[in-house]
Amino acid sequence: MTETYSKSRQQAEKAFGATQTQFFANAHAVEELDSITKARDDKTARLREARLQRDLQDSLKPAATPSKRVKKP
Repeated sequence: MTETYSKSRQQAEKAFGATQTQFFANAHAVEELDSITKARDDKTARLREARLQRDLQDSLKPAATPSKRVKKP
C-alpha cells in the first residue's frame, strides 16, 4: 500500500534521509580511521620489538677493534 504524504512531510523525510546518510558516512570514516590507527600502532610495536632485539644482539657482540693506521713517511 502506497501512502501519499504532504509536501512538508516529504521534505522532512528527504532531510532526515540526508542526515542519516551523513551520519552513517561519518561513522564509517571514524571506523576506517580507527583501523588505520590500530594498524599503525601494531606496526610500531612490532618494529620497536625488532629494534630492541637487534640492539640487544649488537650489545652482546664483542666490540670490533679498530685497525691500526700506519703513518706514511
